[in-house]
Amino acid sequence: MAVKLRLKRMGAKKRPFYRIVAADSRSPRDGKTIDEIGYYDPMKEPADIKIDEVKAIDWMKKGAQPTDTVRSLFKNQGIMKKYHEDRMTKKGA
Repeated sequence: MAVKLRLKRMGAKKRPFYRIVAADSRSPRDGKTIDEIGYYDPMKEPADIKIDEVKAIDWMKKGAQPTDTVRSLFKNQGIMKKYHEDRMTKKGA
């Protein structure tokens, strides 16, 4: 089972709100999910983003692949840097 870290659309019409979730890559966008990692509200200024870093890094260590949008959110929050630093210290040790 290939796991993706992706956005699940919530909210009303023309008022999107997204949950960042871990889901099977074959399931529909708004279908069944495995775990909820955080949320992203692009309608607020500045955008409201809350991500559980521990869960996100843990899922990536297990092999979950973030989508391009989720990867950019992780990058802006500094999660990708922490993940790569963690991987490099384990490889070097």
